[in-house]
Amino acid sequence: MSSTGLLLLTAFGLGAGTAWLFKPGLRQRTRRRLRRFTMPDQQLREWIETSPQGWVVINPADGLANINERARALLQLEASVTPQLQQLDELEPSDDVRHLIDLARNSALPQRGEWTSGAIELELRVMPGHEGWVALLLQEGTPLQKQLEQQAQWVSDVAHELKTPITALRLVSDSLALNAKERQAVLVGRLQKELGRLQVLVSDLLDLSRLENTPVDENRGRGAVDPRDVLIDVWNTLESLAQERNVGIQVTPGRDQALQAAVDPARLHQALFNLVDNALRYSPEGSAIEVAMEHWQRWCSISVRDLGPGLSEADLERMFQRFYRGDPSRARNAVGGSGLGLAIVKQIALSQGGFVRARNHPEGGAVLELLLPRP
Repeated sequence: MSSTGLLLLTAFGLGAGTAWLFKPGLRQRTRRRLRRFTMPDQQLREWIETSPQGWVVINPADGLANINERARALLQLEASVTPQLQQLDELEPSDDVRHLIDLARNSALPQRGEWTSGAIELELRVMPGHEGWVALLLQEGTPLQKQLEQQAQWVSDVAHELKTPITALRLVSDSLALNAKERQAVLVGRLQKELGRLQVLVSDLLDLSRLENTPVDENRGRGAVDPRDVLIDVWNTLESLAQERNVGIQVTPGRDQALQAAVDPARLHQALFNLVDNALRYSPEGSAIEVAMEHWQRWCSISVRDLGPGLSEADLERMFQRFYRGDPSRARNAVGGSGLGLAIVKQIALSQGGFVRARNHPEGGAVLELLLPRP
């Protein structure tokens, strides 16, 4: 634990001091000072022990490396028993907590949820570290569910306030289009196009906000779904666009192999639509989008490959961020989206207990892989 924490605190210190490290005349002196000073492991332990939040540090073998005083109080552990605890199992975490820990390790992304201790609902943050280390951050306060309900209500109010004037503006633009001539017709056409984009953007932003405020254990409507059935509906919607550029689709495996994912069918449809639509944008004319599905460990893997130019280093690092767009010259389709499609895929995956990742295929093209829990 100490070496992992030491790396994190050292990185923080280096980041905070970047501005003055590069002042003339200070660089060499700073290097000498950094060589002279090394943080004692004991200092890190003292900081964790006195933190006002509960800290539980878990090693890669699910052993308990550290439990601070606040965590012992929140989890209602007796002082005489705590030194004897060796493994995470002895804290009796729920299946949801275990799942969040596994998900944080697999995705290398922080997770959030709840830990029930007696009659108390604790807010839980699961923070992945290096090489399988995980830190659990526990705290009291307003129950997470109540906070999420308040945020969901706020989102609903915003949706109503934004959608109404946009709809009204679209009706006005449609009326203007009936009587517009020549130059005015061009301007009204641009207005209609931009209003359409704004409508999609608002819808995607609100959907993304709702997804970000949906913890894993709050999902409903999950069942055993064959992703190939959902993909058929997705392709029926996108096929006309694909035919314009003679782009097909290849799906493996066939129906002779069983394949199921534990997922909300509506959310899976949304995620697959965004993934296939993204692949279509970067597919050359006359090519095919390759969709491969398989069971891998406890996951159902769905990978979507295009035969385009592949992903740059910046794409691989940032493509699931909001509003990120890669090099526009790479896209075969000039029609742009809201810039939120892949960010929504990421949040859908997280809300369903899975994750998404990207890579370049050895034979060319980009591969976006959606991993969802199996039933």
